[in-house]
Amino acid sequence: MNNQKELERNELHKTIWKMADDLRGSVDGWDFKQYVLGLLFYRFISENLTSYLNEEERKAGNLDFDYTKLSDEEAEYGREDTLADKGFYILPSELFCNLRKRASEDKDLNITLGKILDNIENSAKGTASEDDMKGLFDDLDFNSNKLGNNVDDRNTKIIKMLNAIGVTVRFGKRTLFEDVNIKFNKGCCYGIIGANGAGKSTFLKVLSGELEPSKGEVAMEKGERLSVLKQDHFAYEEHTVIDTVIMGNQELYKIMQEKNAIYAKPDFSEEDGMIAAKLEERFAELDGWNAESDAEVLLNDLGIDGSKHYKLMSEIEAKEKVKVLLAQALFGNPDILLLDEPTNDLDLKSISWLEEFLINFENTVIVVSHDRYFLNKVCTHIADVDFGKIKVYPGNYDFWYESSQLALKQMKDANKKKEEKIKELQEFIARFSANASKSKQATSRKKSLEKIELDEIKPSNRKYPYVDFKPDREPGKDILQVKNISKTINGEKLLNNVSFTVKQGDKIAILADNENAKTLLFQIIAGEVEPDEGEVIWGTTITSSYFPKDNSYLFESEDTITDWLRQYSKDPDETYVRSFLGRMLFSGEEALKKVNVLSGGEKVRCVLSKVMLSGANFLIFDEPTNHLDMESITSLNDGMIKFKGNMIFTSHDHQLTQTVANRIIDIKIDKVVDREVTYNEYLGIE
Repeated sequence: MNNQKELERNELHKTIWKMADDLRGSVDGWDFKQYVLGLLFYRFISENLTSYLNEEERKAGNLDFDYTKLSDEEAEYGREDTLADKGFYILPSELFCNLRKRASEDKDLNITLGKILDNIENSAKGTASEDDMKGLFDDLDFNSNKLGNNVDDRNTKIIKMLNAIGVTVRFGKRTLFEDVNIKFNKGCCYGIIGANGAGKSTFLKVLSGELEPSKGEVAMEKGERLSVLKQDHFAYEEHTVIDTVIMGNQELYKIMQEKNAIYAKPDFSEEDGMIAAKLEERFAELDGWNAESDAEVLLNDLGIDGSKHYKLMSEIEAKEKVKVLLAQALFGNPDILLLDEPTNDLDLKSISWLEEFLINFENTVIVVSHDRYFLNKVCTHIADVDFGKIKVYPGNYDFWYESSQLALKQMKDANKKKEEKIKELQEFIARFSANASKSKQATSRKKSLEKIELDEIKPSNRKYPYVDFKPDREPGKDILQVKNISKTINGEKLLNNVSFTVKQGDKIAILADNENAKTLLFQIIAGEVEPDEGEVIWGTTITSSYFPKDNSYLFESEDTITDWLRQYSKDPDETYVRSFLGRMLFSGEEALKKVNVLSGGEKVRCVLSKVMLSGANFLIFDEPTNHLDMESITSLNDGMIKFKGNMIFTSHDHQLTQTVANRIIDIKIDKVVDREVTYNEYLGIE
């Protein structure tokens, strides 16, 4: 068979395309490839398995066509253009018709086919070499209508994808991940998740070619263009905004520069003309004539108006540079798009636009993000970095999270039952092994005991801090009144006659056209800044705690974390403080680190600890998810939901705002919008 492999491959592909055309559109493309064609073609099935296959289908209550009763003529017709003479078994065409009908009616067909395939594989072990068929369909996009109608042409074209092959990354003795094999398929969006330090951003650098793996390789189809979201916001200071965006396609930008240089020559020669002609040809192939207009559309969509398009990058604000670099990454319809935290520092409108852009993007997207809502919106797959491996799961983040939690629970439950059975057997053996009349039974039980193995549940590298805000007393009827607050900073009026009353049970999300307005309002409510006009009136039963957006002023001392937190604890005992810090992931020597050298995420966990120890019944949170990993965000989200007091907060984390807030206050330039609705209801999202 190995000697005829290429011939067999070509012939089999022709048959595949014929059947694919018949079934296309009836089932999901991914399932179509993995299950339907997997069942029919992917495994080497000998002809003598016909009756077995039919029997297994009947057992599963599936396909009602009995192809064992086909006449020789019918059977031969069903194997037209197949490799039956070379040992391949291909199901008759009548069965394909039945499959197509069932596929359009039965949503569970994929599950059924999977079960049948398992049975076939188990029965056929040893009848064929799996290696002979391995990778046979890796180069085919079965469900694509864009590959042309000619069967032979289709087989020369392959689906665009990025492959990580045996990738290992080590830093000294530490291995981030080992022997990673992933195919990133066209049309899919992969969300990379994992604990802080697991290697998410490192993996993106490996894929982009910025970092060489310790072992293995990253393979990309020749001619494909890979685009990366740059992280250095000051790398293009001497370039115009529009040029910076076009630089997203380096080849196109280089050609533009070379063209301009040639045409600017005072002694333009015939040779220069020939070079220019070749450049112009390639320029047109890259859609260069539309480059500027395409770049302008991206910039406008991201909220950067035309007046800034031809300014230098050094002349625009930091938050606008973020958008320009995002436009750069998206420019020119790249084949593969790598995005590391693309929603950071983006406003709500820009995030929503990016979500829609990626949903409609037809090529490959690989993204690292801590924004759970964003991952849920755009991702078709989740790549989980854990245990030094990277495993890909179909579905969005919530599907992965709920499935993983369910699987863990089921595994624990199964182990619990096994543990109970083992205990029962051990007790029996201990009681009766010395009893002659029971010795045979005891021996039998002992053998059963030896066969029972506990499934290993590896503890995840993910660590979830303990976040639980418990008020020392219940709030009374009067909570908080904000009356006619106005404040001007550096000549700009950020707050203009802002008024609202907080009621019992209110958890209010604050929105604003100006980001600084929210922080200023929180500072005034917390008593850190005096308003120009108006007043803040607290209820007599209310105690508050404030989580500032900029917490640097809290960590200027050289105290250890333990000493720093002790000053906010009602119980100064070191054992109590250390145990509390342990729950916030500061265990052992970590609790003795000096606060002035902490990372952003560590500082946030410290401030959250301070808020928890306060026992306050009114909480003020200004962007509490900044610098946190997804596990800490999840814990904070749950803690805010469970909190029995009142709170006002602002956060760019959509899911947190949606699940916590029961009221939205939006501070506009000329008015305040106050509505008792959820975040999605306020945005008009179903």
